[in-house]
Amino acid sequence: MDKTHLVDHVTGHRRMRRNRKADWTRRMVQENRLTVDDLIWPIFIVPGTGIVDPIKSMPGVNRMSVDKAVEAIREAADLGIPAVAPFPDIEMNLRDETGSAILDPNNLINQFTIAAKKAVPSIGVITDVALDPFTSHGHDGILREGMIVNDETVDQVIKAAVLQADAGADIIAPSEMMDGRIGAIRRGLDAAGHQDVGIMSYATKFSSGFYGPYREAINTSGLLKGDKNAYYISPANGTEAMRDAALDVEEGADMLMVKPGIAYLDICWRVKEAFGLPTYAYQVSGEYSQIKAAAMNGWIDGDRIMMETLLCFKRAGCDGILTYFAIEAAKKLGRV
Repeated sequence: MDKTHLVDHVTGHRRMRRNRKADWTRRMVQENRLTVDDLIWPIFIVPGTGIVDPIKSMPGVNRMSVDKAVEAIREAADLGIPAVAPFPDIEMNLRDETGSAILDPNNLINQFTIAAKKAVPSIGVITDVALDPFTSHGHDGILREGMIVNDETVDQVIKAAVLQADAGADIIAPSEMMDGRIGAIRRGLDAAGHQDVGIMSYATKFSSGFYGPYREAINTSGLLKGDKNAYYISPANGTEAMRDAALDVEEGADMLMVKPGIAYLDICWRVKEAFGLPTYAYQVSGEYSQIKAAAMNGWIDGDRIMMETLLCFKRAGCDGILTYFAIEAAKKLGRV
């Protein structure tokens, strides 16, 4: 008896569900996998000791003093997380128009790096040289007569990058989006003998509404005057983003980053396809907080959405993800 069905004739005897019929077949044909090696953990550092300060708009995320942050990264290293990315929330009286505190060799970010590399040498430290945590106006560069000046800002971030490398930073990740900063930082690092320090360029950083909780975390939201449209990329512009990334590649970036993440998966794919460099996405604070808030209200399965979004970055061509979910995801991956 011929058991051929109409469906067999319609599909030409091709059935996509054959490979989905059981857990073992689904595992056998899975195209992308998320591992703990894909996770970079951004953390927030504050002055003092013994401080673990919850951030209201980012449930589960804390500002930590250096001593507590070092304890936390020990856990991260034990979970197999390869690297952390620290961001400082410095005292308001140290913030000024030019962000001069970034040039203090003993500033908060450098204190953390020194302590982290001493206590947990196996974990990578990726530091930013943007000025926004250090300025009184909340912008990423030096503000002159209502404008963020490009070249003077670049001069300052070169010096900051060298100081961070001196403190032990393994990778400099410049996020301020000034023209020419990648090549300038590379030359500055090399001239200081830091040829082994890498540069992870924020190659396509968009002027996004997803950054709100981060600005609360480093206390710049109340300081910010105007917007950052004059130096961040418009969310409308994909071709411009690719031109920006291409310039960073030419200037010597070792790795490229797309920020924010989930709304820019097309850019992740285009960047990886075009340049072939290690490519990362930053799942930013607003993305994290949306998932957390919806999960806390019982509207979504938070763990499932967390893991799904992280996996989607891999599918879009990313080699890794900066995510506030790093610890939670690493624990979950360890149980799989």
